[in-house]
Amino acid sequence: TQTCSCCGCISLNSPKGRAGLRIREWSCSECGAVHDRDVNAAKNILALGYERLAVGIPVL
Repeated sequence: TQTCSCCGCISLNSPKGRAGLRIREWSCSECGAVHDRDVNAAKNILALGYERLAVGIPVL
């Protein structure tokens, strides 16, 4: 939830640590995008999944 799903940077404004769990919305200091914490995390997880699929899944 700390990485901006728009530009990929970890902003100084992003929520950090246990105290940051109460912060539900934050804005990226690099690109200015405003994020809902949960939606931003979901977008980052989805992007990582697509990235892994593009590379291919190794045979177990």
